[in-house]
Amino acid sequence: MRRLLIIGCGDVALRMVPLLRGRYRTYALSREPHGFATLRTLGITPIRGDLDKPQTLHPIAGLAHDVVHFAPPPGHGAHDTRTAHLIAALAKGKSLPQQLVYISTSGVYGDCHGALVPETHPARPLTARARRRADAEKRLREWGRRSGVRVSILRVPGNYAADRLPLARLEQGTPALRAEDDAYVNHVHADDLARIVIAALHHAHPGRMYNAADDAPQKMGDYFDLVADCFGLPRPLRVARADAARSIPESLLSFMNESRRLTNRRIKQELRLRLRYPTVQDGIAAASAARNS
Repeated sequence: MRRLLIIGCGDVALRMVPLLRGRYRTYALSREPHGFATLRTLGITPIRGDLDKPQTLHPIAGLAHDVVHFAPPPGHGAHDTRTAHLIAALAKGKSLPQQLVYISTSGVYGDCHGALVPETHPARPLTARARRRADAEKRLREWGRRSGVRVSILRVPGNYAADRLPLARLEQGTPALRAEDDAYVNHVHADDLARIVIAALHHAHPGRMYNAADDAPQKMGDYFDLVADCFGLPRPLRVARADAARSIPESLLSFMNESRRLTNRRIKQELRLRLRYPTVQDGIAAASAARNS
């Protein structure tokens, strides 16, 4: 049986694991021992280690045939030192993994002014967090070329699920930008993202980038309106961009400063994936129906 190592075993990884049962012996690197019992009940063997402490990573060397890397970069600095430590640890094994799938962010494209963005679009990250993601991508692709490990990269936009919708933001009355100032955003349902990761394990090309997005980019305010309508909440007030800094949190406003529409042809044609929720409307409708059932 193949051995799979998960780096960063969060929500999407836990959605993925049941779909792999019977095909993989699954391990997860974790620095939180209090969560080990939960991992074991899910059929995952926990391995204690911390990407910020490279001396703790020796147990993963030579362990797995396949690696899925979900872990985010550190919250500061110009480089993703965590990915650098991971590569160094994997390289010390008597055998290297055969492939590694890295879950990156579509933020590496920067602001594309609403244009359609295929994977061939140059990366021009604007924020520090996106620059660290771009650094991780570069490190991993270079390592893949040197070592022969099949590295593939999923560039992921905002992912959502029934329990991860902006209901609290709507209830608090956080405004959105007016249509003429608004930015295009992209989404993918967390269940579909889990399936995309599995498809990448089976079908991704070495060194290849994939936009892991659904079929329907939309403006951010329209997304908030859709959620509000489905859950019987007031639509957010729309404000001009010039006034946004006074009423919209900086963390949210930073996403409104980048506008792009991701194309997803590669995940359909190369990864042979059929999305379960091809639009946000499909995913939110399913969440609303489940809540009301």
